[in-house]
Amino acid sequence: MGSAAMHIARTGLDAQDMRMRVISNNLANVNTTGFKKDRANFETLAYQTVTAPGAPSTSETNYATGLNLGTGVRVQGTSRIDTQGSLQTTNNSLDMALDGDGYFQVQLPGGQLGYTRAGNFTRSADGTLVTSEGYQVMPGITIPEGATSITVGTDGTVSATVAGQTDPQQLGQIQVASFPNASGLQDKGDNYLIETAASGAANLGIAGQDGRGQIRQGMLEGSNVNVVESLVDMIETQRAYEVNSKMISATDEMLKYVNQNI
Repeated sequence: MGSAAMHIARTGLDAQDMRMRVISNNLANVNTTGFKKDRANFETLAYQTVTAPGAPSTSETNYATGLNLGTGVRVQGTSRIDTQGSLQTTNNSLDMALDGDGYFQVQLPGGQLGYTRAGNFTRSADGTLVTSEGYQVMPGITIPEGATSITVGTDGTVSATVAGQTDPQQLGQIQVASFPNASGLQDKGDNYLIETAASGAANLGIAGQDGRGQIRQGMLEGSNVNVVESLVDMIETQRAYEVNSKMISATDEMLKYVNQNI
């Protein structure tokens, strides 16, 4: 019985340690552009049924309640919290933020498509609109050399004034990706997410339509991590860890007493 209690407390230590890692990652990314915080989800481990509810207690009566002994806890998974981050003005014409749901689509090395909320884009040597790592924003948009007054509409339409012309020239339109289950996207690092079977296939469309967010030029979306809230979660996790640690110590003392006195 004592070893079982120690095992249960150990699962509590492991679960709280994993939750602390999630909180730590959230706080580390408090200034990361477009970062969405994660939440650790817990679930119970299997229960041992000693007495089932409704089982005969005597020849004439049944147990009204059963006796079930839990075996601990584990982290079931993490959920990404996709609430909107604050929009920060940069006045950079190639900085873009999504005001609402959706993701920018980017072509990663090897041809794989990635999705991001970080719209700190720039122009490559040949004029292609790319991320800071040089990955092309999809669908591809090329900005002519010498183009001035680059304008991005809320629907993603990119226009620029070209030397020798008075009217702005439309260069293309940035589309926004949505997913049946955005929580199923897999984090790849570097602010990119990739499609999975759980997320469903990407559905590209015009910004501001069918539930997609609008594009705000000259702005970037900040992290949605609330520092005060995360610090409270950290203290709560620390206390839960300490309680499970004390449970192991108390169980050890009980076993020591049994061994020495019985």
